[in-house]
Amino acid sequence: MEEISKPIIGITCGDLNGVGFEVIMKTLIDAQILDFCTPVVFATSKVASYHRKALVMEEMNFHIINSLEQIHPKKSNLINCWKEDVNIEYGAITDEVGSFALRSIDEGLKAWQAGQIHALVTAPVNKNNITPEGKKFTGHTGYIGEAVGGEPLMILTSQMLRVALVTGHIAIGEVAAALTTELITKRINQLHKSLVEDFGISKPKIGVLALNPHASDGGLMGDEEARSIKPAIEKASESGKLVFGPYAADGYFGAETYRQFDATLAMYHDQGLIPFKTLAFEDGINFTAGLPLVRTSPDHGTGYSIAGKGVANEASFRNALFAAIDILKARTEHQQLTKNPLKIGHRQREERG
Repeated sequence: MEEISKPIIGITCGDLNGVGFEVIMKTLIDAQILDFCTPVVFATSKVASYHRKALVMEEMNFHIINSLEQIHPKKSNLINCWKEDVNIEYGAITDEVGSFALRSIDEGLKAWQAGQIHALVTAPVNKNNITPEGKKFTGHTGYIGEAVGGEPLMILTSQMLRVALVTGHIAIGEVAAALTTELITKRINQLHKSLVEDFGISKPKIGVLALNPHASDGGLMGDEEARSIKPAIEKASESGKLVFGPYAADGYFGAETYRQFDATLAMYHDQGLIPFKTLAFEDGINFTAGLPLVRTSPDHGTGYSIAGKGVANEASFRNALFAAIDILKARTEHQQLTKNPLKIGHRQREERG
């Protein structure tokens, strides 16, 4: 990856009946953002005009373009991605806005694949009104992972903690069967790699949660800890990684044990997201690790209940934007430091004598 002086960050519009466009505008209205990146929103000028007027934010001016070659490096850009009108109804769940949310995502992915943007920040969508070619849409993570390749890993991150998930959007009744030593080992390796390459932590410490209450109390409540989780931790430790556990989730978060680690690996969605959103709901973000594309998003949903009222908090979206910039920088620095390691070693030997 070449060094990027000021990255171009693509921004998808999300569900247009929710708070996505509001938090986008509240973030980009700060002109200082342009010192760090060049943003480009994938939507239409008509959509932007509707939200600007409805939210009384007409001082938010976009540089409207019809192709990415027209991007202005010192302005917040918005590219027209479709010509159709959109019926926007704040708080409503409609298939129409779902289809345009998906189109925005697809246009952002095309732009990245063409090398026209460096990263993608996605505004919140509703999984229930998005149907790509009749398939079930389970979220940005899987959809983007399939589009760009790689092994996606969901990491929730804030200044306070980072949480990654072994299993994602699957039914709770399917979690235990899915927790194999192989899968947990894979997630540990993915998380470790991301902490090194995306967050610049040379020797990360990872805390791994148990599945069962009290970490099964020695097998009294399930055997997943002994059968799958501990062997994965031992395998990681043998390879030189600093991985510890399994910890009972309630005590781990209640006693703030998570502060001792650079990241926590949870076994299933709510085990990781409930404490994370309790502790970092306003400023936490979602990062999809394991992909060639840097993709981040705010760690909140569409906010239908407050959509159109002008009260949405943009902190999470703003943090997602800056996280994308920081991760791009960390990846570049890591690749530069690890490029040609043998040549560096040879030169050091020559210097020694």
